Amino acid sequence: MLLIQFHTDAGARRIGILDTDTVRVIDGYATTLELAQAAIAGKQTLAQLAATSAGDELIPYATLAASGRILPPLDHPDAAHCYVTGTGLTHLGSADTRDAMHKKIGGEVETLSDSMKMFRMGVEGGKPADGGPGVQPEWFYKGDGAIVRATGQDLDMPAFALDGGEEPEIAGLYVIGEDGQPYRLGYAIGNEFSDHVTERQNYLYLAHSKLRSCGLGPALLVGELPQHVEGVSRILDEAGQVRWEKAFVSGEQNMSHSIANLEYHHFKYGLFRRPGDVHIHFFGTATLSVADNIVVKPGESFEIVSPQFGPALRNRLAVVDTPYVKVKSL
Repeated sequence: MLLIQFHTDAGARRIGILDTDTVRVIDGYATTLELAQAAIAGKQTLAQLAATSAGDELIPYATLAASGRILPPLDHPDAAHCYVTGTGLTHLGSADTRDAMHKKIGGEVETLSDSMKMFRMGVEGGKPADGGPGVQPEWFYKGDGAIVRATGQDLDMPAFALDGGEEPEIAGLYVIGEDGQPYRLGYAIGNEFSDHVTERQNYLYLAHSKLRSCGLGPALLVGELPQHVEGVSRILDEAGQVRWEKAFVSGEQNMSHSIANLEYHHFKYGLFRRPGDVHIHFFGTATLSVADNIVVKPGESFEIVSPQFGPALRNRLAVVDTPYVKVKSL
């Protein structure tokens, strides 16, 4: 099941089930968050409640997309109560990438970079056989709900940024129940979007490089993530022509960490189990245009598509003014 959030012609919020190219509107609930909280309270699955609440109204997805009315598949009315985070060095990539990575991590630990040490730790301990906690992944904070962009919206790069590059990823979408229990609603395709030039200056700049906007959706895939996910990441020039294109893979079959291990090491912190909060957590990637020396220009667009997640996520790169901020003493 795929769920879509959108605005009506009158500006009201609604949620619907996407079936191929048609959205069946859900009655009684205006947002994914409302639907999820009702499912938790009623001890139902999200899919069960969505199916029984679906009405008769049908809207073509193309109509919503063309009018810019698609919203991110999950959000919170108070953006400060939506955490956007992620984990890196989690994906094995293609067979060629996998072989190259294993050669890089095959030597003595002391000779490896910190990144390769972290990657090797994940390969060796990211999927514990007993189902308990495995090795900690790399983790980063990206922002709150204010940074999340729906398909069709610009990904804004601050003027001080040195780069604006895509990261085609799958994100887990979560709601925290009233008892502090995290509930996973499902998954969405995303563009984690980072400043790779800043990061490459020094790995300790990773935290700075991640404080950017991100693309999410358009659809929420309800339920479990397939073991193997395939997709394509593209850069389109201002005329809409493909300038760069590469396939990517995800899913646990292509990862060094299990989803459960990544989730444990995020939600083990009490800070992230506050009742009512929403979490969007990116699981990482192994495919980047910057690795092929591509520099994306303002006005060009990112397109990320995977058949399991429905329509493509499309966002244009834009630069926003970022004036110098000077603190005033009170």
